[in-house]
Amino acid sequence: MEYLSQVLFALVLVVGVGFFVKNVLRLRRNIKLGKVVDVSDHKPQRWKNMAKIALGQTKMVVRPIAGFLHIIVYIGFIIINIEVLEIIIDGLLGTHRIGLKVLNESIYGFLIGSFEVLAVLVLIAVFVFWMRRNIIKLKRFLSKEMSGWPKNDGNIILYFEVVLMCLFLVMNATDTSFQMIDSGNVVSQFIAPLFSGLSDSSLHLVERSAWWLHIIGILVFLNYLYYSKHLHILLAFPNT
Repeated sequence: MEYLSQVLFALVLVVGVGFFVKNVLRLRRNIKLGKVVDVSDHKPQRWKNMAKIALGQTKMVVRPIAGFLHIIVYIGFIIINIEVLEIIIDGLLGTHRIGLKVLNESIYGFLIGSFEVLAVLVLIAVFVFWMRRNIIKLKRFLSKEMSGWPKNDGNIILYFEVVLMCLFLVMNATDTSFQMIDSGNVVSQFIAPLFSGLSDSSLHLVERSAWWLHIIGILVFLNYLYYSKHLHILLAFPNT
C-alpha cells in the first residue's frame, strides 16, 4: 500500500502520454501521405520565421488587445506548467514539492510566486476572451465559420484554462507546509483563509484532490488538442 499512490500516478501518466503519442503518430501518418518537399534551404529565414510566428506570436499582435491577451495566456500557460515537471517527479518518487529540496527557498518562492501572478493574469485574459466571444458579440465571432463547433471548441479551451489555473491556486492555498514558509504564496495567501475552517486532514484532502485533478486535467487538455483547432499550439513550431 505504501507505493499505491506512485503506481497509480505512473499508470495515469502512461495512459495520458501514451494516448497522446498514439495521436501524434496518427497525425504523422496523415502528414506523410502528402508529397515530399525539400525544406532544407533558407535555414536562417526558416528559424527566423519560427522565432517570430510560433514563439513570438507576431500574427496575433495585429489585433493589439486580443494579441496582448493571447500572449499573456500563451506565455502564462506554458510557464506555469513548468511546475508540471515538479508534479511528475513528486508523483513518481512519492515526494512533496521536491523543488524546495533542489532549489533554495528564495528561488523556489520567486518561481512559484511568478506562476501565481501569471495564473491570475491568465484568468483575467480568459474572462475577457469569454466576454468577447459570448457577451459582446464581436462581428468576427458572428460569422458562419465561427459558429457551431468552432465556437464551442473555443469556449472549451477557455474553460480548461480557468479550471487548471484555479486548481493550481487552490493546490497552493491548501498546502499548509507551503503556506507556512510564506514565500511564493503571493496570491494563494489570500485564498487560504477561505479554507481556514477545515481541519488539517480536510485541508490535506483538498490539496491532494487539487493536485491530482491538476495533472489529470493537463493530460486531458493535451489529448484534447488533437481534436481542436488549437492543435496549432503544438504544430506552429514545425509548420513555421
